[in-house]
Amino acid sequence: MKKTSNRLADGREIIYYDLSATAETAVRTAADKRPLPPIGTASEIRHDPLLDDWVGVTAHRNARTYHPPADECPLCPSREGRMSEIPEADYDVAVFENRFPSFRGAPGEELHDGSPLFARRPGAGRCEVVSFTSDHDASFADLTEEQARLVLDAWTDRTAELSQLPGVEQVFCFENRGEEIGVTLSHPHGQIYAYPFTTPRTERMLRSVAAHGERPGGDNLFDDLVAAELAVGDRVVLDGEHWTAFVPYAAHWPYEVHLYPKPRVPDLLALGEEARAEFPRIYLELLRRFDRIFGEDQPRTPYIAAWHQAPFPKGARSRAERLAAREEFALHLELFTIRRAPGKLKFLAGSESGMNVFINDVPPEAAAQRLREVAST
Repeated sequence: MKKTSNRLADGREIIYYDLSATAETAVRTAADKRPLPPIGTASEIRHDPLLDDWVGVTAHRNARTYHPPADECPLCPSREGRMSEIPEADYDVAVFENRFPSFRGAPGEELHDGSPLFARRPGAGRCEVVSFTSDHDASFADLTEEQARLVLDAWTDRTAELSQLPGVEQVFCFENRGEEIGVTLSHPHGQIYAYPFTTPRTERMLRSVAAHGERPGGDNLFDDLVAAELAVGDRVVLDGEHWTAFVPYAAHWPYEVHLYPKPRVPDLLALGEEARAEFPRIYLELLRRFDRIFGEDQPRTPYIAAWHQAPFPKGARSRAERLAAREEFALHLELFTIRRAPGKLKFLAGSESGMNVFINDVPPEAAAQRLREVAST
């Protein structure tokens, strides 16, 4: 892998990840000739005292790009007469700072608006766009294993760098695919969020892990959960030498798969070479099965693919709490779709949105059986 960094016209960083160092990739110096003003936007986070979590407030994101025509795609390579976000004429994987970030900048002091209950801070951190390929009409499932490995290496490299930024506590690599999910750009891409806090979902997992470890005979909850799924077996979708994929017993979504490496590691940085080498085959097979769930007339199933990594906790936590948050966590990927049947979507209605109680119309065992049925031949 060859990594090259450059700057866009407004000062944002763009990083190229190339499969090999060739004459074309040896120097990535194509200039961004667009007349862009410097990025001056900033977000803030506000604390919700009832739920004890943070909400980003980002008015500037209302102006972000929305469903541009294919010939105006900002993620395609630039060409004569039409400059995109990527100045080069071609690329393998490109990562750049989001022009409309949810989090950006350095941390600052906590302020209060009229009451100690109304706390806010700068929305410190960074948001990046990851373009998986220069091919506008492809999807992640269309990548070769070599290309998929390059994306994995890019995710890992970005996690390493973003975790070192002041104030950043968690790095989240994810992909949203499909207009049904809310994607506004059809070019195959994902995003990376560097949060200035540990996310509520991760905090909840860590509390469950701690509670499980205190029970008689309790070990690591992630390890016990994966072992239990393998022992029961009827929700296992794929079981490779270094990865296990299964539909969870209490799946929230119609078709939902969790992918865990063997053995447990806290994040992408700790993933061993053998697991890295096997990942492309396992993950591409899962994505291709997702595209076959609902038949040939409904390919390209909309989905969210989300990497859950251990946080890099800072702030007021004790050293023991920081170590536990990392050592006990298990890196895993959660892949799910909101499509529940051909032509039908799973909407987050009253129970889910109002009370965070999910109602799943597809039994997890049936979902796992369907994902086994559509395996590649």
